[in-house]
Amino acid sequence: MPVTDFQLIIVGGGPAGLTAGLYAARARLNVVLLEKGAAGGQVMNTDWIENYPGFPEGITGLDLAEKFAAQAERFGLITKLCEVKSMDLAGPVKKIFLEGGETLTSQAVILATGARPNQLGIPGEKELTGKGVSYCATCDGPFYRGLEIAVIGGGDTAIQEAVHLTKFATRVIVIHRRDELRASKHLQEKAFANDKIEFIWDTVVTEVIGSKEVEGLRLQNVQSEEEAILAVKGCFVLVGIRPNMETLPLEQLDNDDGFIITDKEMRTSQPGVMAAGDICSKNVRQIVNATGEGAVACLAAENYLSSLN
Repeated sequence: MPVTDFQLIIVGGGPAGLTAGLYAARARLNVVLLEKGAAGGQVMNTDWIENYPGFPEGITGLDLAEKFAAQAERFGLITKLCEVKSMDLAGPVKKIFLEGGETLTSQAVILATGARPNQLGIPGEKELTGKGVSYCATCDGPFYRGLEIAVIGGGDTAIQEAVHLTKFATRVIVIHRRDELRASKHLQEKAFANDKIEFIWDTVVTEVIGSKEVEGLRLQNVQSEEEAILAVKGCFVLVGIRPNMETLPLEQLDNDDGFIITDKEMRTSQPGVMAAGDICSKNVRQIVNATGEGAVACLAAENYLSSLN
C-alpha cells in the first residue's frame, strides 16, 4: 500500500465536514480537516437557528458552529487552516494541492466544500443579511409570523418557498424581473391559487432599505424604469445556489453542474472519495441533513480504508 500523509483528508469545515471529522477522530483515523477560514461554514452567517435538534430555545449560528468544532477537537481532530488550490482524486493516492506549493496525500477524501446562495449584489443586502434578508425560507420562515414579506425570484425554489411562507406571513409578494414565471406549471398553479401571494412583474430590487433591520425594498420596473418603495419586514432572495466547486476536479467525478453525485452511502463515482453537505446533488439543504451525511460519509470512508487492508 502506498505511503500517504494521512488516511483521510476532509476538505471543508462546515457542519458536514466537522461531523465527518468528529466521527473520524473518534475512530482514531489519521485524519486532517482542511478549512480556509473559521470552521463552521455558512452556518456562521446565520443569525438564529431554531430547527436544529437539541436546542429547544434556539441557538445562534456562531455558537452552533463553535460547538461543532469544539466537540470534534475534543476527540483530537486536527484542523489545518489553508487554501486548497486543486486536487487529483484518481488512483489509490489522493493529492490535495495547497496554496504555497504544499501537497498533502491520503488514501481517502471527503469533499464537504459546500455551496453558496446567489446574491443580488445590491446596497443593503449584505448589511441586513440575518436581519430581514434571508436565503432559506425553511430555516427562517417562522420568524415572520403575521408580517408582510417579499420573495425575489421566479423559479421552482422561489415559488415553492413562497407557498411555504404563506404558513407564517400575512402576505407574500413575489418580485420577478420577467412577465412570467420560470417555475413548473404545477407550482405556478398552486401559487396563483393562494390568496396570500401577490406578484410584481417586470421588476428588480435595487436596494434593501433599513438601518438595523429590513424596512422595505426599492424597486425598479425594467420596462418603464419607474421606481417605487415596497414596505416589507423580510426579504427572501431565492435566485439559485452555486456549488463551491472551484477546486474540485470535476472531470474525475460524476456531477450535476458542479454538484457532486453520490450514492446513499455518500460515495462518489471515484473510489475512496466521499462527499457530504451542500456540495452534493440533492433537493434539501439543511444543517441537520448535512451533519447526517457527514457521519455517513465518514463511515463509508472507514469501510473503504478497511477494504484496502
